[in-house]
Amino acid sequence: MHSKTTLRQGRPSDAPEIAWLIMQAMSEECCRYFHGDDHTADDFHRLMTALVERQDTQYSYINAICAVDGDDRVIGVSVSYDGAQLRRLRQPFIDAVREAFGRDFCSMPEETKAGELYLDSIAVAPDHRGKGIAKELLKATARKAEQCGCGPLALLVDNNNPNAERLYIKVGFRPDGTNSWGGHHMKHLVLG
Repeated sequence: MHSKTTLRQGRPSDAPEIAWLIMQAMSEECCRYFHGDDHTADDFHRLMTALVERQDTQYSYINAICAVDGDDRVIGVSVSYDGAQLRRLRQPFIDAVREAFGRDFCSMPEETKAGELYLDSIAVAPDHRGKGIAKELLKATARKAEQCGCGPLALLVDNNNPNAERLYIKVGFRPDGTNSWGGHHMKHLVLG
């Protein structure tokens, strides 16, 4: 990680950047799955920014560890939460998508469960990749898992993203089943 890059807790003022990075982690295709053909990525970004600004959502700034550059600009993010809280934290997303886009995802499969700290999203801005930032965010999130006592760190990785899967395996994640999310088939990985 570059010497001028530091990690800190997310803040409400970081919401636009955190939302953009979450959308990078989701992929353009997954974002379109949620906003549909009648809306744009900008519309989805506005919705995600509003969710990040709140304290009661899975994407909340309070769940975010941010990597920031020397000017305190967010250049990477890791968003994680206690898997036991998924239903409560996901409901604002389901409600917001229904209201904004007229799409209902209330029967979406659960991507996490009690007994794990779920790493919902991790992303680094394209011009800062390859500098070890993702690895540092993963380490910080693993420490968060140890401190919160809700279980090991776990995540889903898209079957079509072998580069991310290699990084996760390299830092100690192991396969632990399969799942689906955002219309994609995923592997469930657990640290340790």
